[in-house]
Amino acid sequence: MTADRTHPTPDPRRPAKDGTGPKAGDAATAARPGALHVTPPDSTPVRLGTLSWLFPYRSALAAAGLAVLIGVIVSLAAFASSTGMSLSDTVAGLIGTGDSATVMLVQEFRLPRIAVGVMVGAALGIAGCLTQTLAGNRLATPDIIGVNDGATAAVVASVVGSSTGMIGDWWLGPLGAALAAMVVVLCAGGAGRGGYRILVVGIGVSTVIGAVTDLVMSRENDNTAGGVFLWTVGSLNGRDWGVGTPLSFLLLVLVPLALIAGSRLQLLRFDDDMAATLGVNVPRVRAFALAMAVVLAGIAVGIGGPIAFVALAAPVLAARLSGPTRVPVIGSALVGAALVAGADALGRVIAPVEIPVGVVTSVLGGPFLLWVLFGKKPSAQPAASAKSAAPSKPASPSKSSRTGKA
Repeated sequence: MTADRTHPTPDPRRPAKDGTGPKAGDAATAARPGALHVTPPDSTPVRLGTLSWLFPYRSALAAAGLAVLIGVIVSLAAFASSTGMSLSDTVAGLIGTGDSATVMLVQEFRLPRIAVGVMVGAALGIAGCLTQTLAGNRLATPDIIGVNDGATAAVVASVVGSSTGMIGDWWLGPLGAALAAMVVVLCAGGAGRGGYRILVVGIGVSTVIGAVTDLVMSRENDNTAGGVFLWTVGSLNGRDWGVGTPLSFLLLVLVPLALIAGSRLQLLRFDDDMAATLGVNVPRVRAFALAMAVVLAGIAVGIGGPIAFVALAAPVLAARLSGPTRVPVIGSALVGAALVAGADALGRVIAPVEIPVGVVTSVLGGPFLLWVLFGKKPSAQPAASAKSAAPSKPASPSKSSRTGKA
């Protein structure tokens, strides 16, 4: 008896000797199940001669839609009035044909307030995006881990002994935020991927700083305490071009730096070893991203007060719009700007008395926080998607398939 040898099945991925099999680069080979696609699903390659790059069309469409939304909100906010000003008077004030009081009210108070609100919201959105990505936790935002409370305490401390009730210098906000961030990072053992540790330590530091702030306010007179309290819930009242102009120049410098930090954080969404293999200085990137987030949050709080939930909601909504494969820095800025501008305009028209923007965002942010806690989190790890897209290793043929029985 002779042994019957079973011939192995030809591999369809290799061309046959007679040239009838699929060629390398064939469309059928590229579309086979389990093939590893290098191009992200939300981008398309653009080639121009010898140059090529990935165009994130989904992020671009989301940014364009958000820009249009911000334009609509700003237009409506220009006509939102808590003083009962008519539509015709508002238009006259905008174009400068009304009486002097109307022109001053619209051009010197309302328009700067809207512009400051847009910029404050953008700063809070970017700060929340960087801290969430840095800690790997959607709840790790500046208003939860104590950064905003540090900025608030620094500004409140500057009005101790004052009898006017006016808020102190806004530039003290970044200093207080930096001090609070240093305490949180040192107590948490670093700003790594242990987001739960950052959260626990940040909540503790936030509680202590908040208690100190309340103690300082309780020792002041009624006039000072009343004015400071209105600001500590988040308010854009009285903010004009005096703070809007320096804020715009600061954002022109900080936003590009935040974009650089976001692009480097994109690589940190892999594990640290892989990021280091790709040439990333992990500690330096984390320190740079944290510094950008702290400075942006401190500036925003110093000007507009601790406006709650914007830094939490903006990055989550931006990631839903632009997709989970990128760090949505621009999207977070646009969503944050829309949230703050819309909430401020809503607070001027929904009640007979103006409601601070921080109160409106807190009312809207409570249900959103529950949705974040109990909602399904989209996959945001590029490593995981690449791993799932990788072709599985073919099983080795069994011994019985290689040799037959006698």
